[in-house]
Amino acid sequence: MSNTRLVQHIRRPPQPPPPLLGCSKLFLCIMPIAQIAIGATHLHDCPRQHYIPIYLIVVGIFGLVLAVLSCLPCAQEPTDGTPNPLSRVCTIWNSLTSFFLFCWFIAGNVWIYSIYQPNYTKNSTDIDSYCNKTLYLFAFWTTTLVYILLAVFLIGGCCVLGCMFLCGRADPDDDV
Repeated sequence: MSNTRLVQHIRRPPQPPPPLLGCSKLFLCIMPIAQIAIGATHLHDCPRQHYIPIYLIVVGIFGLVLAVLSCLPCAQEPTDGTPNPLSRVCTIWNSLTSFFLFCWFIAGNVWIYSIYQPNYTKNSTDIDSYCNKTLYLFAFWTTTLVYILLAVFLIGGCCVLGCMFLCGRADPDDDV
């Protein structure tokens, strides 16, 4: 692949197939709904760290808002390259929301991992060390899933870059 074709390929990456795109959007909506539901259901079930259900509700709401906004036509840039003010507003909103979610994710990490493993049995003598098992484990594993996916994408990206580097060296059209 020549350098100009590579640059054009980077500027306009190929779109994933519609079924894959639909499944990923569906997953992006299911997880926030589950976070909102579990956080709201167990709002007062974690005296050990009362911010965990609030964390789930907020991250679920903002994740759902981002997922829904990504489906709207204002989120896409026009194909003719003309600037669209509505697209700019959507980009700014998405950037601010993503920054807030990043900061909120860090706070959630502190709240969740700082009490690992809480007491799952609720007794009348020491209620302050209790946290509902479903609530805590759901928050723990959804947070840990973010790290797992980040690692998979980083390793996959490094593999793709390595393959591109190795395949690019053998290209006879390059004037190196």
